[in-house]
Amino acid sequence: MFKLLDGPQTLGRGRTFWSCFLVVLAAALVYPVFADSYDVGNFSYFLIWIFMALGLCLMWGYGGMLSFGQTFFFGIAGYAYGVLAINMGGGSATIAALVLSVIVAMIAAGILGYFMIWGGINGIFFGIVTLSATLVLAFFLGQTAGPEWHIGPARLNGYNGMKGMDPLTVGDFDIEGSALYYVMIALIVVVYLALRMLVNSRIGNVIVATRENPQRAEMLGYDVRRYQLLTFVIGSGLAGLSGALYTSWGQFITPSSIGLPAAAMPIVWVAFSGRSDLTATLVGSFLLLFGFQTITVYSQQAALVLMGGLLLATVMLAPQGFVLGIGKFILDRWKGRSRRDANPALADTGRLQSDET
Repeated sequence: MFKLLDGPQTLGRGRTFWSCFLVVLAAALVYPVFADSYDVGNFSYFLIWIFMALGLCLMWGYGGMLSFGQTFFFGIAGYAYGVLAINMGGGSATIAALVLSVIVAMIAAGILGYFMIWGGINGIFFGIVTLSATLVLAFFLGQTAGPEWHIGPARLNGYNGMKGMDPLTVGDFDIEGSALYYVMIALIVVVYLALRMLVNSRIGNVIVATRENPQRAEMLGYDVRRYQLLTFVIGSGLAGLSGALYTSWGQFITPSSIGLPAAAMPIVWVAFSGRSDLTATLVGSFLLLFGFQTITVYSQQAALVLMGGLLLATVMLAPQGFVLGIGKFILDRWKGRSRRDANPALADTGRLQSDET
């Protein structure tokens, strides 16, 4: 089973990669010891969005389905967490609220995905439908300000947003600060490794084959619609996980976190990073989130302009993604160096050719 971690559908493989992975993980684990609580809280916030990016990477990069609906499921799970946490009384029930809210988002993805995929919607129209669903949800939630808009004691509050739900709690202990940071690290490691195993498995190979040529995959006997629906549900469920964690982290959620600007952000993160590799998406999304948050402190408009510029630069200069391109360049240089070290005659030939030119 663990051989799937080093399969062909992921760029980083081998002892060197996993050694670097362990070093980065160790650095992340000791970071709260040397950082103040404010910075730790900010890093927890950055990590919350990584799940959404990984879900889009799975759908778009591996499955070939460009979805603008990540914030749609983010919002469904976020509001579901608020409603469930308030109605269940908070406290330790928040863990159940988190799990149920992600399940609600996955059920919604299954329903929407069924009608789109079995209806033959693909390509750019897939993105249009998911974007439309996102905008409809944001508009609907924005007009729920009246007292009649409530589910039990949980009020939706329109553009002011829902608030009053408890953070994640175990017993009498609230999962906040450093505790939340470590929970985020653990969840990211589990999700990242699970996705690597998925995309390198037989199911992952079929998902990639469906992206490359769905007609050929279908002629080989695979029901490509089921694999597409599975991919869509998993990717959307990860967006729902981000939404539920976001709501528990800030103890509020507003329709602005679902609208058009928010819906475009995951596309920028994944496109810039490299949509066809999980590791590139993980690293690139974190870097962009960190940079975006830093610039937003000074000017939110400048941060949005920068995101748009990065997307344009990616499309024009590095369609496969900047982070993925850099990773492939480093890997190619490393392999070339290893081959020369293993074959001194090859290295001498390379030097001789260089001298002749």
